[in-house]
Amino acid sequence: MIELSDEQRRQLQSGKAVEIADHPTAEVYVILRKDIYEKDRSLLGCEAEWTEEDLRSLLARSAKDNGWNGASMDAYDCYDEACFPHAGQTKVKSPASG
Repeated sequence: MIELSDEQRRQLQSGKAVEIADHPTAEVYVILRKDIYEKDRSLLGCEAEWTEEDLRSLLARSAKDNGWNGASMDAYDCYDEACFPHAGQTKVKSPASG
């Protein structure tokens, strides 16, 4: 059983993580309060298996919620064509064909 120092206890009580080192293996572990661990887990989606469809749906919702579907963003749809009008059409001459 690990015993916490007073400083580590204060860190955990204030919601901060505490790093614990396992000197024989040089591994470092993080200790969190259980409520913070559960919240972080749910935010990261660690409790569910995400399908490609789920991820695409979340990405689309995030883009919409952050204004990426707005009219002012239409310029980005043709960014490559506007900035690089000859992209994909340029033929590179080899030095030998000079």
